[in-house]
Amino acid sequence: MGHVVLLGDSIFDNGAYVPGEPDVVRPVQARLPQDWRASLRAVDGAVTLDVARQLPRIPRDATHLVVSVGGNDALRRSRVMQQRVFLVADALTQLASEREGFAHDYGAMLEGVMALGLPVALCTIYDPRFPDPGRRRVAVVALAAFNDVITREAFARRLALVDLRLICNEPDDYANPIEPSAKGGAKIAAVIAQVVAGNTIFPRSQVFAK
Repeated sequence: MGHVVLLGDSIFDNGAYVPGEPDVVRPVQARLPQDWRASLRAVDGAVTLDVARQLPRIPRDATHLVVSVGGNDALRRSRVMQQRVFLVADALTQLASEREGFAHDYGAMLEGVMALGLPVALCTIYDPRFPDPGRRRVAVVALAAFNDVITREAFARRLALVDLRLICNEPDDYANPIEPSAKGGAKIAAVIAQVVAGNTIFPRSQVFAK
C-alpha cells in the first residue's frame, strides 16, 4: 500500500479557494490505486523554509512525497520588479540576486525532505493569471528564474518533476490569479497519481544529466 503526502503551499492546500468543491488532495486520493492513501500537509501561505515545519507531521507510513512550493517566495521577492534601473543588465543583476536567495532556501528545504529517504517529486511554479496582460508577461519571465532553480534541483537529484506550467494552461484552471480551481486541482491530481503510482500510459520527457 502506498501513502502519498503533499507538502508545500496553497497549490495543494487550496480548499479555501474552492468552497463546495474538491481541494487537490481529494482527487489525488480518488485517482490512486484502491489500497493507497493521500494526505495533505501543505499549508496555505507557506514559503520554502516553512516546509521544514511540515516534515514532523508526515505520517510514519508515508511512501511518497510531493512538494509544491516557491510561489509565495516569488511574491515576497517581487519588489525587485518595481525598482527603476538604467540598464537591462541592472535589472537582470537584481533578479539574479533574488534567484540566488531562493536557490539557497530551496536547496536547504530539499535537503530536509530528502533526508527522510522517500521518493520525492517536485512541482514547478505555474504561470499566474493576472488580469493585466503586461503584468502577466513580466511575471512569467521573472518566474523562469525561480523555476530554473527547481528544475536544476530535480534534474541534479534525479527526482520526478511535475511541470505545473504545462498542466494548468487554461483560464478556468485558476480560482484566482494564483490559486488552482477545482478543475486545475483535478488536472494536477491526475498527474501526481500517475507519477507516484508508476503509471506510464502518457508520454513523458527524459532529462540526461551528469
